[in-house]
Amino acid sequence: MDRLNTSLISIGALAGAVGLAALSWTAPARALDIGALEELSRNAAFEQFVAELWPEARREGISRKLFDAAFRGVTPDPKIYHQQSSQAEFATPVWEYIEKRVTPARISRGREALAEHGRAMAAIEARFGVDRHVFTAIWGMETNYGGYTGNMSIIRSLATMAFTGERKDYGRKQLLAALDILQSGDIGLDQFKGSWAGAMGHTQFVPVTYNAYAVDMTGDGKRDIWNSVPDALGSTAHYLKKRGWQKGQPWGWEVALPNGFNYRMAGKDGTRSIADWTRLGVRPARGGNFGNAGVRARLLLPVGRHGPAFLVTQNFDAILAYNRSNAYALAVGHLADRIAGGGPFVAEWPRDLKLLSRSDSRELQQLLTARGFDTGGTSGFIGPRTRNAISDYQHRLGLPPDGYADASLLERLRRGL
Repeated sequence: MDRLNTSLISIGALAGAVGLAALSWTAPARALDIGALEELSRNAAFEQFVAELWPEARREGISRKLFDAAFRGVTPDPKIYHQQSSQAEFATPVWEYIEKRVTPARISRGREALAEHGRAMAAIEARFGVDRHVFTAIWGMETNYGGYTGNMSIIRSLATMAFTGERKDYGRKQLLAALDILQSGDIGLDQFKGSWAGAMGHTQFVPVTYNAYAVDMTGDGKRDIWNSVPDALGSTAHYLKKRGWQKGQPWGWEVALPNGFNYRMAGKDGTRSIADWTRLGVRPARGGNFGNAGVRARLLLPVGRHGPAFLVTQNFDAILAYNRSNAYALAVGHLADRIAGGGPFVAEWPRDLKLLSRSDSRELQQLLTARGFDTGGTSGFIGPRTRNAISDYQHRLGLPPDGYADASLLERLRRGL
């Protein structure tokens, strides 16, 4: 059976779709092609889905002419179902994630982009107050400075997601927003391309984000994030500003922690001024002073006490809004710093650390929950409540309570410690 959430429809329903004669068992007898029937079932169900979408699209101001043109010849894409439903069993170590993206070539190309688009970037920086190195780094991270923006039909991708799978509501919302983009005339249907998940243009906005934050920096009356670098980067800067970016603040600093540091001060609940962190003995990893005594920051420990530590500001959280991954936000911040002339991280990553797979993390949560610690669930994703539970468990064992679990901590739990 095809995994696109379909099943064989009844003979009566199929008769209505393809005619009784096509389904009757008359001489000469022929084997029924189950695959063909499944395909008919899926296509019929998809056509029904499109028909039921139209009233909602009409209420959103979409014309019938555009709606019909957008869905003409469109069928569900089975590859998208598998991509959105698959989950990697093992997470990529944060250092591998960053090193694969913050490369000498990408740093060099980012500096070239700054020179090539200097006037536009200066205008964007002046208008939105966002550091040009940061939105340039996002550009580099998302599409390698426009090297690959995606060539899949946005309508087909989002229609597939809205039709089937685990993210139907998301897909439907984005699909209606995509139709609104076409209705606006900012882009034609033939150029309406992007990723399998519906991300578009130089900096990979999804349709809902586009409608809320895209801007026209060139003054041509269109918000063209597909073909106009100024429009794409200006839209990204506008998004960051609306997500809380503060002009003149860094995204963060790599820091050195004093001996005997209380790791339970890490996390969002531990936001303090730079002056307070300095009094606690926290220093820039490269020496010198922070120079921003009044700025508030929190301590981020990507791999607990084992690797680099960072103080991150509200601007880090603005980047994090772009992609809810600490590794992503760190990579953007680090790439921005390197483009601006900064050096590599000072502290070494713990490359011999045995990381947990998702199933390991799920077992960890189950064992912690059984011992009375509140993990907030057992999905296998480590969130703030699980990190707090890990910290409490480490404290009970007399370990540094950094809230980070590796294979050795899981083994302690397995042994009933």
